[in-house]
Amino acid sequence: MAWSTREIAELAGTSLRAVRHYHEVGLLAEPERRANGYKKYGVAHLVRLLRIKRLTDLGFSLSQIAAMGEADDHPADALRALDAELAATIERLQRARGELAVILRQAVPTDLPPEFAPAAVPELSEADRSFVVVLTRVLGPRGMQAYSEMLQDLPDDPTAPEFGELPADADEPTRQDVAERLVPYVRALHAEHPGLRDANADAPGGAQFAEQTVGKALVDLYNPAQLDVMRRIESLLRASGPTDPT
Repeated sequence: MAWSTREIAELAGTSLRAVRHYHEVGLLAEPERRANGYKKYGVAHLVRLLRIKRLTDLGFSLSQIAAMGEADDHPADALRALDAELAATIERLQRARGELAVILRQAVPTDLPPEFAPAAVPELSEADRSFVVVLTRVLGPRGMQAYSEMLQDLPDDPTAPEFGELPADADEPTRQDVAERLVPYVRALHAEHPGLRDANADAPGGAQFAEQTVGKALVDLYNPAQLDVMRRIESLLRASGPTDPT
């Protein structure tokens, strides 16, 4: 029994293009040709083609199939390795579905990880949200947890919106006034969330790298007046006594 390329492709449930590609990459041996020049495939070609299709359907790449050779034995090691890859893929997809569920349920931005999703409230300004996104890329698990808990339980403060709307050319008395009125708010946040004090401690890239990255983000996201208010708050907290968190 001999088949043409089209016939063997149909028998194997694949395409002409696939059969030709398997020839090109060396997975399927070239058959003999008839007197008229057309290829003449036999049973061995069909069996090999069916094996290739079965393995690709299971998830093996063509390079992995090539590494197995043409033996029709049971490739236990390769199957175990593929099973581990599939398990990891399933876990990743399940995690992605979980994150998608949170995003859809809470209508949160896609740039925030799940642990920060509850914090994506409308009150967060664009600058604040962008700053949180930067934090998620440099903080470790403990630092992430500290900021996440703070943002999920962020109290209202009438001065906070003033800070967000502070113009870059705000005069010195205005900046000092905003800073002084924000100090109790910031002190209360640190008291409620002590983990903020050493949020950089377990940063994957090191505390210094995290501090530098956060500093750059602050400069890029907030205007000069707002940055000055932050510096004034830090100075006022230091001056208030060694027991106050900084």
